[in-house]
Amino acid sequence: MTPARRGAERVPRRARVTAALLLVAALVSTCGAQGSTRPGAGWASPGLVGGGGWPFNGSPLSPIDAPGASYLRDSSVVRLGNGQIRLIPFGSDTPTTVEPSDSRVSAAVRSDGEWLAHGTVPGYGVPAPGSSAAVTGAAAPRSVPRVPAPPRPPASPQAGAPTAAQPRGVWTRSPERPGGAAVGRGGASAPAPDAAPPDGPLGRTGDLLLPPPDLVAPRPVPPAARPEPQPGGERPGGPSAEPEGAASPEERAAAEEQRARATGYRDMAARSLLDLRLLTRPNGASLASWFGAWRYCWPRDSAFAAAAFAVTGHPSEARRVLRFLARVQHQNGLWAARYNADGSAVTDGRPPQLDSLGWVLWSSWLFRAEQPEEELPELWPMVRRAADHLAGSLGRDGLPPPSSDYMERGSGREQDPNRPTLGVVGPVLAGLRSAAAIADGYGKDGQAAKWRSAAHRLSDAVARHFTPHGYPRSPVAGGLMDTSVTFLSPPFAPADPGVSSAVENAAEKLRLPNGGVLPGEKWPGHKLVAWTPEMALFTLSAATSGRTDEALGRLDWLSRHRTSLGVLPEKVGERGQPAGVAPLGWTASMVVLSLAALERPLPVPPA
Repeated sequence: MTPARRGAERVPRRARVTAALLLVAALVSTCGAQGSTRPGAGWASPGLVGGGGWPFNGSPLSPIDAPGASYLRDSSVVRLGNGQIRLIPFGSDTPTTVEPSDSRVSAAVRSDGEWLAHGTVPGYGVPAPGSSAAVTGAAAPRSVPRVPAPPRPPASPQAGAPTAAQPRGVWTRSPERPGGAAVGRGGASAPAPDAAPPDGPLGRTGDLLLPPPDLVAPRPVPPAARPEPQPGGERPGGPSAEPEGAASPEERAAAEEQRARATGYRDMAARSLLDLRLLTRPNGASLASWFGAWRYCWPRDSAFAAAAFAVTGHPSEARRVLRFLARVQHQNGLWAARYNADGSAVTDGRPPQLDSLGWVLWSSWLFRAEQPEEELPELWPMVRRAADHLAGSLGRDGLPPPSSDYMERGSGREQDPNRPTLGVVGPVLAGLRSAAAIADGYGKDGQAAKWRSAAHRLSDAVARHFTPHGYPRSPVAGGLMDTSVTFLSPPFAPADPGVSSAVENAAEKLRLPNGGVLPGEKWPGHKLVAWTPEMALFTLSAATSGRTDEALGRLDWLSRHRTSLGVLPEKVGERGQPAGVAPLGWTASMVVLSLAALERPLPVPPA
C-alpha cells in the first residue's frame, strides 16, 4: 500500500465514523481500557482470524473483540478474552466461535504451525546489538551469534523437506558464465504440508481441554522483555544456550536479554508470514490489506510479498503470486495500478505505475535466486514483456518518463513534473538489472545484453541528474528527500557510500518525535503520524547495508507499535498508538526481509 492512497484524508467519511464507533464500543465494553488517545485514530482491525486450511481464508477481528484476545502461538486462530476460540474452519470462509475443546482448533493450529515449519522463520539468528558480525549482501554470510530455536514437535516427514542436517546452501556462481550473476542457493524446496485435520483437541485425543500456555502468542512487547516459558519449562534454546563455564551475572543477563530479543523478532516474523498467507488469495492475488479501499492487489505490494515468501522457503506461495501477476499483465508489459481479488483491473482512472514493473522484475529475480530448481513457465514471458517495456521507455536523457510511484500522485504535483521521481527511477534500475540476470540464467544472451545496456544508461543518468543534488525525490537543486532514496541501496542496488549517506540524511529529515518517520519532506498528510512501510524501508536498507544496530533499533520500534494482537499496522499516531489498517502486507513483507537479511545476506541484483 502507498501513503497517498492510505492517508486519513482519502478514507471515506463513513469508514472513519464506523472505525471511531467501533473503538468507542471497545472502550465502553472494557470499562475504560486503554485505547486510542485521539478520536478516530485507531486501527480498522487489530488483526485477521484464519483457520489454517485451504483456501486459507481470513476475516478481520473487530476492535470490540480485541480486549484480552491473543493468537494461539504460530497460528491465525484467536483466543478471545472470555476464553473461547475464534477461527475459520477448514473449507469455510466464515469465522465461528467455539470452545477450546473443539477438534477444529487443533486442526487449524497444527496446520498453521506445519506451514511455518516447512519454511524458515527468521529472528533467532539475528545478531545482538553492538555485535561486529554484520550481515550484508556483498559477500558470503559471516558468522553471527545464533540463538537456538525452542524445541518443536516434528512435522510429518515429507520427501524433499529441508532438515537441520540439510542447510539451504550458499550462493554460487553460474558454471556456464564465469563471473556471471549469482544463481541461487542450494537445497530442495518442501512441498505443501498435509492439511488433514488431526483427531482430538490441539492434535491430541481427549487429554487437553485448553490450549497449553506455549500455544498462546506473547503480547507485543519490546523484544528485550522477558520471553514466555517454552514447553518443558525451558527458555528458548534450553540449557545449551547458557554460556559455558562460570559466567558472570552480567554475562548471564546479557545472554538472557539476547534470547528474549531474538524470541520477540521471531514471533514478529511468524505473525507477519501468517498474515501474508491470509492476504494471498488462492488465485495468487496478494491483497494490500483486508479492508475497504485496501482490499486490492497492487503489483508493487505483491512483489514484496512474493519476495518474503521466497526468502523464507515458501515457494508455492511465491509462485502463486507471480503467476497471478503474469496472468493479469498486459501484452505491452504494463500492469494496471491495482486489481480486484478476482484479477480484474480496477478502472478508477489511475494510469499504470511504472515502478511496479521494476519491483516485479526484482521479485522474480529474487525468486529464481532463492529457488533455482523451481520451474515457473509463466516467469520468462512476463519478465521479457516488462523488461522490454522499461528498456524502450528510456528517453534521450536516459531516464524513464514521469509516472506515479509508491506515493501514487500525479507528476504535476512533483517539484520537477517533466522528469521521473527517484521512486520510479530506483525500481526501474533494479528491474532492468534483475531482468538481465534472469536472462543470463535462461541463456538469453541477446535480451541480457539489451537490458544490461539499458540499465547502464539509466545508471549514468542517475549519476548526472540525481547524484549532484544528494538523491532527492525530484532531480532539482534543493530537492525534497523521501524514502525512495532507499531504492538505490541494498538489497535493490550495490552498496554505495554516497547513497548510504543520503539514506541516513533522509531518515534524519523524516524522523518524528514518536520515533517513526514520515514518507517524505513537506508531507501533505498529518505531520505527526508515522508510516510503518517507510520505517520498514529504512530498516531493510540498514539491515542489508551492514548498519546492524540501526536496523535492530528500527525493528524494536516496529515491534513496540504493533496492535494488541501483535500485528503490524499501517500507521502509528503521534502518541504511539497503532492507527490505520492492520495487517498491512507491504510492512509485513519488509519486516520479514529485514530479519532474514540480518541472519544471512540477501542477494543484490548485479550491476
